[in-house]
Amino acid sequence: MGSSLCVLSILVLVVLSFHFVVANSSRSLQQPSCHDEESSAMLQFKQSLVIDPSASNVYNGAYPKVSTWKPPLQGENKTCCSWAGVECDEKTGHVIGLDLSSSFLHGSINSNSTLFRLVHLERLNLADNNFNSSQIPPTIRNFPRLRYLNLSMSGFSGHASSEVSQLSKLTSLDLSQNFMFSDERFLRSLAQNLTGLEILYLSYMNISSTVPDTLANLSHLTSLSLRTCGLFGKLPFSLGNIRHLIYLDLGDNKFTGQISASLGNLTRLTELSLFLNQLSGPIPTSLGNLTRLTKLLLFSNQLSGPIPASFGNLTRLTTLSLFSNQLSGPIHASFGNLTQLIELGLFSNQLSGPIPTSLGNLTQVGQLRLSFNQLSGPIPASLGNLTRLTKLKLYSNNFNGSIPQSLFNLMNLQSLNLGNNNLSGTVEFHKFVKLQKLTSLDLSSNNLEVLTESKYLNKATTAVPKFEKLRLSWCNIEEFPSFLRSQVTLSELDLSGNKLQGQLPKWIWNTSTQTLRWLDISHNFLSGVVQSPAVLPWANLVMLDLSFNMLCELLLLPSAASIRYYNIANNKLTGQVSPMICNLTSLEYLDLSNNMLIGDLPQCGGNFGAELEYLKLENNSFHGIFPQSYTNGSNLRMMDISRNNFHGQLSRSLANCASLEVLVVSHNKFNDTFPVWLGVVPELKILTMDHNMFYGVIVEPNKKNLTFAMLRILDLSYNNFSGEFPIEYIFSGNGTSITDVLEYYHTNDLEYNEYVLLYYSITIMSKGVERYYPKIQEELILIDISSNNFEGKIPEFIGTLKGIWSLNFSNNNLTGSIPSSLGNLSRLESLDLSYNKLFGEIPQQLAQLDFLTKFNVSHNNLTGPVPRGTHFTTFDSTSYHGNQGLCGDLLPQKCENSEGTQLPPSTSEDNDSASGIELDCKFVVAGLASGLLVGVVLADFVITKWNVRFIEIVAILIRLSKRMRRPRN
Repeated sequence: MGSSLCVLSILVLVVLSFHFVVANSSRSLQQPSCHDEESSAMLQFKQSLVIDPSASNVYNGAYPKVSTWKPPLQGENKTCCSWAGVECDEKTGHVIGLDLSSSFLHGSINSNSTLFRLVHLERLNLADNNFNSSQIPPTIRNFPRLRYLNLSMSGFSGHASSEVSQLSKLTSLDLSQNFMFSDERFLRSLAQNLTGLEILYLSYMNISSTVPDTLANLSHLTSLSLRTCGLFGKLPFSLGNIRHLIYLDLGDNKFTGQISASLGNLTRLTELSLFLNQLSGPIPTSLGNLTRLTKLLLFSNQLSGPIPASFGNLTRLTTLSLFSNQLSGPIHASFGNLTQLIELGLFSNQLSGPIPTSLGNLTQVGQLRLSFNQLSGPIPASLGNLTRLTKLKLYSNNFNGSIPQSLFNLMNLQSLNLGNNNLSGTVEFHKFVKLQKLTSLDLSSNNLEVLTESKYLNKATTAVPKFEKLRLSWCNIEEFPSFLRSQVTLSELDLSGNKLQGQLPKWIWNTSTQTLRWLDISHNFLSGVVQSPAVLPWANLVMLDLSFNMLCELLLLPSAASIRYYNIANNKLTGQVSPMICNLTSLEYLDLSNNMLIGDLPQCGGNFGAELEYLKLENNSFHGIFPQSYTNGSNLRMMDISRNNFHGQLSRSLANCASLEVLVVSHNKFNDTFPVWLGVVPELKILTMDHNMFYGVIVEPNKKNLTFAMLRILDLSYNNFSGEFPIEYIFSGNGTSITDVLEYYHTNDLEYNEYVLLYYSITIMSKGVERYYPKIQEELILIDISSNNFEGKIPEFIGTLKGIWSLNFSNNNLTGSIPSSLGNLSRLESLDLSYNKLFGEIPQQLAQLDFLTKFNVSHNNLTGPVPRGTHFTTFDSTSYHGNQGLCGDLLPQKCENSEGTQLPPSTSEDNDSASGIELDCKFVVAGLASGLLVGVVLADFVITKWNVRFIEIVAILIRLSKRMRRPRN
């Protein structure tokens, strides 16, 4: 009986215990009860916005979270705490977390939004939505318990609300990638009030200030990003005191000065980004203390000096980017310690010396980019150990020797760029067949001989890599590579500068017809094409260069309206230009020069030329009136139509070309007055109109905007201009010098991350002969008005044009004296004033012109001594012909005064003597002894040749008196 009661009691206890546990378990599985006012506030917030899939980035796993927000149906036991993105406190049921990131939300948020009724929020994430340029409402202060706030990438704008800095419990704040702006006061208030911050992301907020030292108050920071904030000034030394930093990004700002050595104190850093600033000086060796670094990005600054050897300590680095600086010296062998590196970018510096063989230890590296340096020596065979390498770029260095055979074992290689070095030897192209992943290959501009033809390559079973970029220029290739016929994915093909001859093969028209964008076959010996199509077949062609060949077929025209660069200059093309050229509406660069094209140019009207920047038609046989008209908005920067037979007037529509810098119309038959209306073109720097039939007086206009403010080179020679040459009007804005080389076509190489940079070239008469200038310095000024009918004086103003290097006023009717201000033209190399009516003396100041190498004042009415200077002794007598009154050491007529080439010094004795001659007793004695003879001779000269000879006799007597006065030894 007792035992039965005991068993019964145990069973009762077990049942009760089980019931208690189940009850508690079910209670714990229930969601905390949501407060009605908070549920209502969130539903109203939902109603104030719309769902727009374009409002979020789908790659962030975006989906409309608020679509699950619905009031519970009758009988349902659901609460708002079960809604997507909502987190409630388990005890109180209050909403403490709201994550609506990437939720397709679109609409505005203002101070009245019901969102701000959720006063218990501790975490709020609205990132990656579109709140329609809303400002952060001041009611953000309604969240005093907020510890986490993320409003990044959500379309907020306006001034960053100061109320954000009052959320004193924040440990994480992300306002990055919006359209907001702020200032230094905002940074100071954050540093003062949010001292518990661990994460601060303000990237892409326009702050435009210095970084206050007080930022170091945020001593708990582990992550700080101020990328692209318009920050300037020096990097604060105090940044080195934020010792808990793991991530620091100050990239893409305007910081100047040196990198603070104090950053070497941040030994917990794993990522440091200071790229795209204006930092200068050496890289501090203290950065070698940051042994936890995995990423170091210092590219695109002005850093100089060597790469610290201490970088060999950064053995956890996976990315090291130091490119686009001014770093010099060698690549240290200690770089071989960085065995975790995946990407090493040192290109566009001034590094020198060999590639250390220790780089062969970097077996994890996928990208090795060392282009645009001064590295030398052979390419080490140890690079063949880098079996994970996908990109090897050694372009534009001084490497020599042969290509290591070990590189042909890099089976993962996708891009190999060895161009523009001094590599030599023979390369059998079939060896690249092993590299089946290779899509980009550049061997151009070396001393290599590339053999593209072999039995192996021509086998039908041989799988040649599917190239996208293939650059084999200047590789001594003699035959058109037949393997190209199977290439269907090429976007760029460069075979320029080889020994290709004969005709383009027929199959070339079927090569990569849908993908080819860049084709350069210039500088070869091609004479024609086999079955040339009416238009070229490449549908997406952007660049075509066939220049410097021997093509004599009719002009080959691309079919693609997308073509931007077309150069077929320096061939033997004949016939007329097809009207189909008017269809190339995207052209930026067109060069048809140095051919034998004839006829009128097509009348394209407004359909052609809107995008054109560079037009070069010189040295053909075009005739008629130049047809092109230009409207406002034209991009034309350079036009050269010289050496043709165009006639009539210059098109007044050129005044609409606000970007025009160079206009060359020389050697035509234009019959017009001087184009004063071009003075409205603000960028015009070069204007050459020589060898035409321009005429009339150049009249200074009344309008103030016709000023030729930037003109540097003016050639009006061999025309029929008359009147005075208004040099002060035309060159009034050119007193200062500009030192840049004049560029005319600059593009980013059509999406290939390299550059096409071309310069203005021009052929002009200088120093008496035609000279070709491949690059024109903007600072140099050339003026040639020779062989016209200009008259009047040369103004002293010309001495203010300090950049003049060539001046030709010959063959006119200029009068007056040569201005002494010409002596101020310190860069003058050539001066021609011949065949005018100038009189007076040659200014002695010209002896100061150290660079003067061509000088001609012949056939004027000049008198007096020729200036004495080192360079004046190099000019022969023809420079002075036709000036009967000139004298000098190199002329038939000598100056009787031995110091006649210099201005005589003034002395007190000269001033005291009325006659300028002091007679002593020795001179008197000599005079008595020879007085009769001198008297007779002097009398004869007085009577017959008084004007000239008397002056000469007086000079002789003066010299004689000085000799007699010298003390004897």
